[in-house]
Amino acid sequence: MFKQLSFVAILLVLFFASCEDKETSSKKGVSQSPEALKAQQKEDSIQRARDSIFELRKQELARKDKQTMIEKNDMFPIVQEELIPTLTQYGKNNQETRVRIKTKFGNIEVQLYRDTPLHRANFIMLVKNQYFNNTFFHRVAPGFVIQGGNADNQITASSRGDVGNYLIPSEFEAGHKHTYGSFSAAKYSEQNVSKASSPFEFFIVMDKNGTPHLNNDHTVYGKVIRGMDVAEKIAQVKTGDSEWPIDNVEMDIEILN
Repeated sequence: MFKQLSFVAILLVLFFASCEDKETSSKKGVSQSPEALKAQQKEDSIQRARDSIFELRKQELARKDKQTMIEKNDMFPIVQEELIPTLTQYGKNNQETRVRIKTKFGNIEVQLYRDTPLHRANFIMLVKNQYFNNTFFHRVAPGFVIQGGNADNQITASSRGDVGNYLIPSEFEAGHKHTYGSFSAAKYSEQNVSKASSPFEFFIVMDKNGTPHLNNDHTVYGKVIRGMDVAEKIAQVKTGDSEWPIDNVEMDIEILN
């Protein structure tokens, strides 16, 4: 199912997938009804499976010669204690707000919000350091979200290690909602009561009615302004049980202005 994954990693995917109710939607409910709880359990289980696979991959890659897309400079690695001043200063020096995601299906253009300054600065920083090149849209949930910024290759694992092991504080106070085409931050499922964001993974909302149950759970920090037809094509690709596309959907991201 995945390219270059070890047999153990594949078994992990099958284990987590087999624990799920196949009839349950990928969406979480707003209330704590039995249906909502089952949906949330599926969401968390899928995320844990992806996290576990990635951790295994990092251990494998630790024994190999290191490759990375990240240029060596004094910024990296960023530690949690220095994250806010580092991103604040970077945002002042790098004012760009528009990016283009290039895929085999076409391009998606995104406008990043200035009132979510930490998320904007972090994303621009990663784009300028070519982190996203060679990553994939690694999760596809039709009618819900498409998620990108991960990969099962050596370059991505090494690049993450070079950038740093940190989480971005939520910026819910900006008040942006999860409407169709919203650009939002993924977050890790375990030990994250503050709802801090992954610095590396993002998702685009594909539900035309929006996903209000994600409001104040994930930080929206941008909006697709062109290319939702491309996003819809990505949303229709075939996936395995962990919602990872069978044929990888690779991306490159560039700054527009």
